[in-house]
Amino acid sequence: MKSIKVSLNSIDKVKEFVNIINTFDGDFDLVSDRYTVDAKSIMGIFSLDLSKELTLNIHDNVKNTTVESKLSDFKI
Repeated sequence: MKSIKVSLNSIDKVKEFVNIINTFDGDFDLVSDRYTVDAKSIMGIFSLDLSKELTLNIHDNVKNTTVESKLSDFKI
């Protein structure tokens, strides 16, 4: 599993992030403190504290380099 830090501090950023992440097959989680949600779930993401830094966990069944390049606008 690979982890990257991301920032989703606006509604538009969350929408764009979910649209991009849903183009990939595989499992992705977003972690904020002790809460973990499916990164493909817009409702799950809005349940997190978006003012804080989030951790995107990319599970082993996904090509990391492609994902990271597509999500470069969200990386911290």
